[in-house]
Amino acid sequence: MKLYHFPLSGHAHRAHLLLSLLGVRHELVHVDLANGAHKTPEFLALNPLGQVPVLDDDGTVIADSNAILVYLARKLGRQDWLPAGAQAEAEIQKWLSIAAGPIAFGPAAARLITVFNAPFRADEVIARAHAILGKIEAQLAGRTFITGATPTIADVALYSYIASAPEGNVDLQPYGQVRAWLGRIEALPGFVAFAQTPAGLRA
Repeated sequence: MKLYHFPLSGHAHRAHLLLSLLGVRHELVHVDLANGAHKTPEFLALNPLGQVPVLDDDGTVIADSNAILVYLARKLGRQDWLPAGAQAEAEIQKWLSIAAGPIAFGPAAARLITVFNAPFRADEVIARAHAILGKIEAQLAGRTFITGATPTIADVALYSYIASAPEGNVDLQPYGQVRAWLGRIEALPGFVAFAQTPAGLRA
């Protein structure tokens, strides 16, 4: 498998993280976003949206980070990471939607300001980040991982931008459950860290 990747993209990191946690041999193909490599005809043929990550599984091309997580779990028959039961799968899908919504428009957006000079209002996106972190803190009370005792692709989808939230001036100190959960993910065999930048609270 080839993963078209950019090291400072949390979306790309979540795909890389699951590949590593599952022990899948893969090649990382660096996409130079700064120089527009994601807008070339060759890359747009893989993903017309011009975004990373993209997974190429021997000619089967999957774009979108959450779609890649679902694809990998199903392709490899890993029901431990994506259960087949209707209720369990719906619960995981809910958290994938949260990763694509409140996480993207909260901690991820806050980080985009400090790391990439994105034109968002810091007060708005930081407030959104704390709102969703409060809900995740409550969800984790009495749970080891986001949906129960074992990790799933829901945890992978949420991890990268929560772990990097301090780069966007989002303080994780008030969220003891969240910080403990980050530590449990980081202790999993095969874990690969998300590249840090000296931005925000990490400056």
